[in-house]
Amino acid sequence: MSFIELVGLHKSYGDHTVLQGIDLQVEQHQVVTLIGASGSGKSTLLRCINALEPIDGGEIHIDGDVVSGPGVNVDSLRRRVGMVFQSFNLFPHMTVLDNIAIGPIKLQGIRPDVARERARSLLERVNLGNRADYYPDQLSGGQQQRVAIVRTLAMEPKAVLLDEITSALDPELVAEVLNIVRELAADGMTMMLATHEMHFAREVSDLVVFLEQGRLLEKGPPEQVFGDPIEPRTREFLRQIVEAGRL
Repeated sequence: MSFIELVGLHKSYGDHTVLQGIDLQVEQHQVVTLIGASGSGKSTLLRCINALEPIDGGEIHIDGDVVSGPGVNVDSLRRRVGMVFQSFNLFPHMTVLDNIAIGPIKLQGIRPDVARERARSLLERVNLGNRADYYPDQLSGGQQQRVAIVRTLAMEPKAVLLDEITSALDPELVAEVLNIVRELAADGMTMMLATHEMHFAREVSDLVVFLEQGRLLEKGPPEQVFGDPIEPRTREFLRQIVEAGRL
């Protein structure tokens, strides 16, 4: 069975339908990238998987368990599936180290000294070991986003969802964040990411999913979707991306 499985997923806001019957399987250690125009449903799809948005129809399965609908243990779900957002969402009054350690301490009952040691080790991994005692406003945007990724990894999730994690960054800071994601992919982390970084999507993905107005219009390996897309709308979207110099 797939690690993440979406079955007939529907989501609406009032009369506006955002997701229309999404069926998708994500295998363990697979990197699945969601592409599509703004408003196509990429972020909403990720937020539904992490139970940040209730769904209106269908089911979400994580590692064989149904994690949608009433009675779901949201804390248990989020221990297995972490999420990194466009905005860094760091606590401004806490140091970098405490931002990372608080989750394992509060949600997993990890001893504070153990949680902080784990946090220091992860910060070293992303070349931020010398920033442990800084506050978020003393860091660049790229550094803050790397801390946000580390904060998610500190919970030791089995999968990570990444929602446009470079969209709030200056162009020169994008590479340092994407390098962390490359390393996670190389280490076998199961990931779903929504991104407008098409070069990166082509490089790192096992499966590329094109969403259009809330529908899963096309999916396949990156060489097929980017090199020889089947659907006319996929071809048109990628043509515009090429003309804009982003692929």
